Amino acid sequence: MKAFLGVDRSATGRRWLGPSVEAERQTEAMVQATGLPRPLAAVLAARGVAPEEAEGYLEPQIRALLPDPRRLKDMEVAAARVLKAVRARERIAIFADYDVDGGASAALLSGWLRALGAAPTLYVPDRIDEGYGPNVPAMAALARTHSLIVCVDCGTLSHAPVAAAEGADIVVLDHHLGGETLPPALAVVNPNRQDEEGDLGHLCAASVVFLMLVELNRKLREQGTTGPDLMSALDLVALATVADVAPLVGVNRALVRQGLKVMARRERVGLRVLADVARMDRAPTAYHLGFLIGPRINAGGRIGAADLGARLLATDDPAEAQALALRLDRLNAERREIENRVRDAALAQAEARGLDGPLVWAAGDGWHPGVVGIVAARLKEATNRPAIVIGFDGDAGKGSGRSVEGVDLGAAVQRIAAEGLLEKGGGHRMAAGLSLSRGQLEPAMARLAELLGRQGAGTVGPSDLALSGLLMPAAVTPALIEAIERAGPFGQGAPAPRFAFADMQIRHARRIGENHLRIAFSDGISAPVEAVAFGAFDTPLGPLLSDHGGRPMHLAGRLELNHWQGRTRPQLRLEDAARA
Repeated sequence: MKAFLGVDRSATGRRWLGPSVEAERQTEAMVQATGLPRPLAAVLAARGVAPEEAEGYLEPQIRALLPDPRRLKDMEVAAARVLKAVRARERIAIFADYDVDGGASAALLSGWLRALGAAPTLYVPDRIDEGYGPNVPAMAALARTHSLIVCVDCGTLSHAPVAAAEGADIVVLDHHLGGETLPPALAVVNPNRQDEEGDLGHLCAASVVFLMLVELNRKLREQGTTGPDLMSALDLVALATVADVAPLVGVNRALVRQGLKVMARRERVGLRVLADVARMDRAPTAYHLGFLIGPRINAGGRIGAADLGARLLATDDPAEAQALALRLDRLNAERREIENRVRDAALAQAEARGLDGPLVWAAGDGWHPGVVGIVAARLKEATNRPAIVIGFDGDAGKGSGRSVEGVDLGAAVQRIAAEGLLEKGGGHRMAAGLSLSRGQLEPAMARLAELLGRQGAGTVGPSDLALSGLLMPAAVTPALIEAIERAGPFGQGAPAPRFAFADMQIRHARRIGENHLRIAFSDGISAPVEAVAFGAFDTPLGPLLSDHGGRPMHLAGRLELNHWQGRTRPQLRLEDAARA
């Protein structure tokens, strides 16, 4: 494909790709049929939305998109058992994963149970001492004092721990890839069971829990009782969906969109306090969930007490919420320092090994297991390839991986675990975890690279920047940006549109902070447009624009509204540039 605006190699080393002739034709048809602004029409056309579907896409309705919970196997059994436990005042335990999805799932379920008078026990395993998912000692201990244990965001592969919970019924609500056999639980509700159709495989665990709550409320209505309000719980579903990198398509998009509206009401005390601690001064967006709120909730599970995030999301006590939020914020700052050290070492190692294959990986002694997943995400972003990062403590290694669009990392990790190349491994399409010995490291990574290569990993390098089209500065208005936002929220599986500006004059450029850049640009006719490039001086982008010498530039990035000191102005989140 011919490079857009002739940019074969930009400041960040990428080739720019514009819309195809067919995409342009579809955009024009959308404009003619709907009257929508062309940039918005281009986004919809790229999403495969037909003109007659445009209005429904721009205003997604949960009622129309939410699947019937009973489509999932074991759902009715699971809901009936939970309701029986509530009616009989049985002791119920919630065993949750230590990440955002697990914490949100636990808060969802515990909130519903408390509303009906139950007082569930929350158990979150320690990442380092116990590792991911149910373990035999914990499950056996819980079973001695609880008649029902509900595992959320974990449990699908936990055959021995589930079997160890003698005397208790086990219900699993999960989304991780299932194996050939299921654990001996009363119910395993998981859209990624091997005997499921798979069309709901994009749901996170919190969405699976939400569907069970929908089923529970339906059972209550059938008995003449009204259940708790579920729409007010969508803030948790939205948070989990974004933080777990689930694709923002179909019902996920509708859940996140509505969940953001719920979160904006600031009714959940834990999220309200955490947003204030994180200095969020505007209505939440998917960006805030993924980069401000999510990392802080994850910080407890990564390097602190594993249950802090779940407790924050579940509490109704403002004083407890304040204490938990401040502690998570401190842990998150600590996590960033640890992450930076591991990231630098991992990137240097991966670069020395080579970044051209289907898999990028690194392993090191003493790398904190709580940050290897984040560092893997950084490597994936830098290389546009699946990445695995492993920390060793003696002979034992614990690793985490992140994948790219179209490559199922969880399935590949699960396969090499089944082949005996790992001690343990599993996950879902976009993320995976594994445990292995030093002797297994090289063979496991070689085999994993082979399997990922068969899926097409490594065929698209970081040298392509997809652009939705060309804009003139005069078109950049708050109204246009708000119109484009109707196609959101943007994130995994639904990237924010990026636009190019051709032959622009740089009016001024100044460095802000250590490595960021702010500029104003224009075409010499319209008023200048403000732009900000974060981390610009970590790449050649900063020097190119700060020392532009009056030369015209092609610019590319995402449009956004900048809210500052009570004013709202349009700006370009600048991602790339090239000499015109």
